[in-house]
Amino acid sequence: MIKGLTYCENIKDDHIFRMTDDTGMLQHSKYSLPDPNHGYTTDDNARALIMALMLYKRYGKKKYLDLVYRYSSFILNAQNEKGKFKNFMGYDRRWLEDEGSDDCFGRCLWAIGFAHSHDLTPKGVKHGLVEIFSKAMPHVDKLNYLRGKAYSAIGLAFFDDEASKDLIFNIAQSLCCQYNEYKDGEWKWFENNVAYCNTVLPWSLLAAYRVTGEKRFLETAEESLDFLGKITFKDGYFKPVGCNGWFYKGQRKAEFDEQPVEACEAVLTYIEAFELTGKSKYFEKAKICNAWYDGMNSKGIPLVDDDTGGCYDGLTEQGVNRNMGAESLISYIISQLKMDKRT
Repeated sequence: MIKGLTYCENIKDDHIFRMTDDTGMLQHSKYSLPDPNHGYTTDDNARALIMALMLYKRYGKKKYLDLVYRYSSFILNAQNEKGKFKNFMGYDRRWLEDEGSDDCFGRCLWAIGFAHSHDLTPKGVKHGLVEIFSKAMPHVDKLNYLRGKAYSAIGLAFFDDEASKDLIFNIAQSLCCQYNEYKDGEWKWFENNVAYCNTVLPWSLLAAYRVTGEKRFLETAEESLDFLGKITFKDGYFKPVGCNGWFYKGQRKAEFDEQPVEACEAVLTYIEAFELTGKSKYFEKAKICNAWYDGMNSKGIPLVDDDTGGCYDGLTEQGVNRNMGAESLISYIISQLKMDKRT
């Protein structure tokens, strides 16, 4: 384990169980009220599976194992006959589409890979997830979008077989090619804008380096991550690119709204970078990103609701968005547990 990680004594889980019903985790809330009007997403339930396994490992309580089954079952139901994944489901349990995005596909592979490698995942769950994974595999090399590729590579990195390694290498190579096409002078990024879930791109290259040993992947990951760091760290705190406009090359960066998922994935990325390189600067950045939830941010406002254990849906120019949806909640819990020396 990483020396110096903080100890997470207790996590309040009320909001997790309010947001989760017999189907899975609901997508949105109105303040602290779970909002059935927006139904569910596979994106959220895939990430919730990772969260549930981390909670189960940390606390060993059966209620978290029950969540592992619930969220795994949602992923099973989400896979279509071709092997891809539907994303949006109404509250009436009817799917609203036949096929989701590349991002959704990649997040499912990430969750499946994490669960498959986890020592506490029940064998029957692992067997089921492996079948889902095998059915999805033929689509990996047909992905078009950066983040879908990146999440897929992270998921594939949990599997120790040649087919997965070959796919990881191909994905990482395609990301590096796109990076070389778009980087220009001080602009060291994979496209002409810095948008959402940004650290997943260098993170996937770090995972690819861990699996393949290809130094080019590590070099590109570090260079792009350092570029992103110059944009997202300000006066000693983490300030992710706002989703209300993002950041286009040659233009001004959007200041708001800051999203909780950015802090979480930054934590995961910087911890991976620290473990691979031993460079303390990455560990320090991970701590700063995690502190974003506790009020070390541009507004000096905590994002966590003490009454429910939920996480507010972001920082706006006026303050916090007081809705507490699934993505925000899961991001906060994963980030906290990742910075726990026992996880």
